[in-house]
Amino acid sequence: MKATGKKKELLAKIALRPKAKWFGAWSGGPAEIRRKVADYIANSTGGDPDVLVQMTIFRMVPWEHAACDRLPTRAEKRSYKQWIDAFADATGTAHTAIILQPDGPFALCAPHGSRVPSRLVAYAARKLSALENTSVYIDGGASDWPANHPELAADILERAGVASARGFALNSTHYATTEDNVVFGAAVAAELEARGLGTKHFVVNTSSNGRGFDFNRARGSHPDNAKVCQTPDERVCVTLGIPPTTDVADEAWGLGDTTRALARRLVDGYLWFGRPWLVMQADPFSMKRALAMARTTPY
Repeated sequence: MKATGKKKELLAKIALRPKAKWFGAWSGGPAEIRRKVADYIANSTGGDPDVLVQMTIFRMVPWEHAACDRLPTRAEKRSYKQWIDAFADATGTAHTAIILQPDGPFALCAPHGSRVPSRLVAYAARKLSALENTSVYIDGGASDWPANHPELAADILERAGVASARGFALNSTHYATTEDNVVFGAAVAAELEARGLGTKHFVVNTSSNGRGFDFNRARGSHPDNAKVCQTPDERVCVTLGIPPTTDVADEAWGLGDTTRALARRLVDGYLWFGRPWLVMQADPFSMKRALAMARTTPY
């Protein structure tokens, strides 16, 4: 169905803004991912090699809560590396920003404190960061996860190979405010620098935090499917946040002077690598959620 009128205008607030496409085990094996990534880059750039392509890799198996119960098998580890190799081959010299493994804090719950999942992410970070025009941002959680513990986020990132990456990503599946994430990210960056890992920049997902709140305050049947704002005045609900931009210190975003200074120094961009318009932030697309978020966003 082709949208018209007001519906078309609202959907354009999502459809016409640059976003990071997610790729994972559901995308197929090495041959399929090589083809799909090449096709996506060609479609996104329209043949212009200077266009930035944004992608998210969510390939770890097991991951999320399953990662707390078991480690990857030998076959799964081999499959992961083959898949990453194919992804890198397809990316080639394209200008890309890659968000690596959202929900990074799940690495901390690996059985017996194992670092196997982190080492696999580190493999991907090295492989992709070696590409000529690719910037890799490893997911380090959000300002409310691990809440008020920048040293834990730094642990996640150090183990996951942030030394070889451009930096890290925050708020991929959460709804915390941009201000909170910038302040938290600056603390994480300071911790990483104190560990001798250099000055690491970061990006913040703003697709979901137009009325930012901590994940544990989410209303609805499940935090991943948190209640969407129904009016512009409603709070503790999901709506679109700051549109994707590299102008991170613009006064229009309503950040305090100190936060703006931190953002200007360390934040590469406010990007949309979350997917709040999908059911459970995963699948399928929800027209009702999308229209509500587009209608109530303060931006």
